[in-house]
Amino acid sequence: MKSDTTADRALFEYLLQLGDDRLVLGHRLSEWCGHAPILEEDIALANMALDCIGQANNLLSLAGETESRGRSADDLTYSRDEMDYRNLTIVELPKGDFGFTIARQFLFSSFAVNQLKVLQQSSHAELAGIAAKALKESRYHLRHSHQWVLRLGDGTEESHRRLQQAIDDLWMYTGELFEANDPEDALIAEGVIPEQPRPESVWRKSVTDAMEEATLTVPQDQYMITGGRFGRHTEHLGHMLAQMQVLPRSHPGATW
Repeated sequence: MKSDTTADRALFEYLLQLGDDRLVLGHRLSEWCGHAPILEEDIALANMALDCIGQANNLLSLAGETESRGRSADDLTYSRDEMDYRNLTIVELPKGDFGFTIARQFLFSSFAVNQLKVLQQSSHAELAGIAAKALKESRYHLRHSHQWVLRLGDGTEESHRRLQQAIDDLWMYTGELFEANDPEDALIAEGVIPEQPRPESVWRKSVTDAMEEATLTVPQDQYMITGGRFGRHTEHLGHMLAQMQVLPRSHPGATW
């Protein structure tokens, strides 16, 4: 990269991706509060939502500092429009039934754990610190969702059917996890973050092993949805942001 300004821009864009993934997923998980099938799971999903939102706050705060335009994490959360969000499409889909939420969490957490293992080795000290803390939480998210994949997949006929349907419905969104990413590539070239060898192969093996143990069928490769990293989202994100942003947009400048 030719200048610090260019390097900072790549880091800012990458931090938005990381933060937006976790902000949007955290909001979706929070929608289960008071609605989970058992009390223990209600608490678990709420805690996972808080973890994701906490990670997002740290990442978006660092993004604001990197941008150097005076924008805080709250500004980046509540003042950006839908097209300015850089999250993966998979995290913005409605929460669906419990099987859908578990399947999505398992697929995303399997990706996030490997991603954070690499990012904790970043030469950027603050990013490395955020990643190291988030990795501990994401390992719990993966372990928790993996246990539920086994319970539901190898459980009753109904639980197996619902989880298999969720996996089938979500599979077309998984290609976006590994598509070409200009900010990430720029940071790898600059030596800010290490390059992860064969990230899709590592993810696919861990997911396939778990699904086979749960007596689930890995879907055939198919057309993959893309666009989230470029601000092209489903209508679901717009509806979610309308709810999430209505209070701060109604009272601009207020703090709480």
